[in-house]
Amino acid sequence: MLRRKPGTAYPSLPDVTSRNPHALQRRLRSETFLRHSRYVSMKNGDIWYVTFGPDETAESMSRSTRTFKSEIDAKLFAMQILSKGWSASAGTLNPHQPKQVVGPAQIERWADPG
Repeated sequence: MLRRKPGTAYPSLPDVTSRNPHALQRRLRSETFLRHSRYVSMKNGDIWYVTFGPDETAESMSRSTRTFKSEIDAKLFAMQILSKGWSASAGTLNPHQPKQVVGPAQIERWADPG
């Protein structure tokens, strides 16, 4: 912790890191200060997600998730995924209320426009 005399200003950031001139560069490149793509999309008002991937019987169990601003967009995307023969599930992102979860068994009924 930095100690200061009463009546003096706090030292500036370059003064704090002056003992190690590369500390500031490392700190700015560190994971804490990077904008992660998964958080950037959440700040844009996305409230729905669709998780999708090959059918559970496929050798590769890789799944992906996309987020959407509206339920209609999520439903349209889910219909595209289902038309490929893949499995999908959907729901609302936290902290959106009321919380909704659509499992693989209900996804066709939920996404069907009719």
